[in-house]
Amino acid sequence: MAVTIENNGRIRTLTLDRQQALNAFDDEMYKAVGDALSAAAIDDGVSVVIITGSGRAFCAGTDLGEMADPKRREKGFVGQFDYFISTVTAFPKPLLAAVNGLGVGIGLTLLPHCDLVYMSSEARLRAPFVSLGVTVEAGNSYLLPKVLGWANAADILFTGKWIDAVRAKEIGLVFAVSEPGQLMADVLAKALEIAALPLVSLVTTKQLMMQHREQGFALARSLEDRAFAKLTGAPANREAVAAFQEKREPDFSNLPVN
Repeated sequence: MAVTIENNGRIRTLTLDRQQALNAFDDEMYKAVGDALSAAAIDDGVSVVIITGSGRAFCAGTDLGEMADPKRREKGFVGQFDYFISTVTAFPKPLLAAVNGLGVGIGLTLLPHCDLVYMSSEARLRAPFVSLGVTVEAGNSYLLPKVLGWANAADILFTGKWIDAVRAKEIGLVFAVSEPGQLMADVLAKALEIAALPLVSLVTTKQLMMQHREQGFALARSLEDRAFAKLTGAPANREAVAAFQEKREPDFSNLPVN
C-alpha cells in the first residue's frame, strides 16, 4: 500500500508508506496520494488533511530507478506526477505537513503547497535537481522565491545542499519545529484547532488566498514542465542517475550545454 489513511474526527492523515524506498514517489504512489486528496476534497466529514511519512523518511523524492526507465521518454507517455501536483495545488481545505525525517526533491517542493508545515528537529531537507541534471518542479521556480525570498531560494536550488530544521524555520520553509516524539502531537493539536471552525469559512478563506498566486504559479508550471522534459534523459541527467545507481561521484565535465 503506497499510502495509509487514518481518520481522527474531522482530520484525515495520509502517511506515505514505501519504507523500502524511503517513501520515494513512484507512479503508483503519485496516483494513490492524488486519489486520497481528491477523495478528502469532496468529503464533507473532512476539514483538515495531514501528510506525513512512515519510518525514518518523510519522502526521498521521485524514484530514480523509475525516472531512468526509457519508456518515460516515449512520445505519448503520461506519468502520474502532473495529476498529483495538480490535485495538491487545487486542494481546497487546510493541508498540513509533518516532516518526520529526510525530505528530498518532491519531499521539499511539496512543502510550499502546504498551509502549515511542522518539521522534526532531526529531519533534513534537500532540493537536488541541478545535481541530477534536471531542474526544479511543482511550480517552485515561482513558489520558493515568493515564500523564502530570492537569495534563499537560489541558495537551496543552485547548491542542492542539506537544510536542517533550524535553517528551514529561519527562512520560512516550515512553520514550526518539534522534537521527534512530539511532532505528530503538535500537528494534531493545530489540526484540531482548525477543524473546530466552520468548513465553509475555511474553504472560502483558502480559496481567496490561493487566487493571488494562480497566474504566476500556472506560468511557472508550464515553463518547468517543458524544461524538465527537455533535461530528462539528456547527458547530464543520464550521468547523474547512473552515478547514483553505481554509487559513485558523477562527472559532469565536458558535457554539452544544449
